Amino acid sequence: MKSSWCISGCLLLLFLSFNSCKEQKEHTAPAILEKDSVALMTSYGVNTLISDSGVIKYRIVTEEWEVNENRNPPRWIFDKGLFLEQFDEKFHVQSYIQCDTAYYYTQQKIWELHSRVKILTKDGLKFQSEQLFWDENKHELYSYVFSRLITPERTLQGTYFRSDEKMTKYYVSNTKGSFEKGDFDNNADMTDSAKVATDSIQKARRPQTEPRRLSVPVLKH
Repeated sequence: MKSSWCISGCLLLLFLSFNSCKEQKEHTAPAILEKDSVALMTSYGVNTLISDSGVIKYRIVTEEWEVNENRNPPRWIFDKGLFLEQFDEKFHVQSYIQCDTAYYYTQQKIWELHSRVKILTKDGLKFQSEQLFWDENKHELYSYVFSRLITPERTLQGTYFRSDEKMTKYYVSNTKGSFEKGDFDNNADMTDSAKVATDSIQKARRPQTEPRRLSVPVLKH
């Protein structure tokens, strides 16, 4: 009897142990974030100056600024809107730029702006579009979607826009809008879709603005 009891007990323990091992499940959690999405820095409530080679170029005002060097290509991300002031070499404000979303590709030095993109220059020129690219290396702006350009003299709108960085010389294709009579007289041999609108906007002399000391984030490359 005692031997039979011991054998039954051992069999019961083996059965329970087998079922217990069989029902066990490995509980693992997925990675919180992939390496590609980890930001080097995320700042909130930003109002700061950005310089390049010791020259102050921009003032950035944004609710959220993400610096991500792990993405390909590396970029700054402004998902909650951007207000940007552009300065010349003497720290004079050249233009104001704002949009709902923006990306700055740090290696290519290209800005990509999206949704309600607006520009206002110191000379009163206004630009509106849903998309705009700004190539700092080539010193030019361009857009492949419908854009509207308003100057003190005329209004242009079309599906393709290209301009120099200071927005004093620009080109609009498939144009619609109002023109000065002189535009047609000077370009009578050109088609409407290939007219080049150039402005020599008189430069306003402004007193030099003294820069204010603001903290600029140090980016590690």
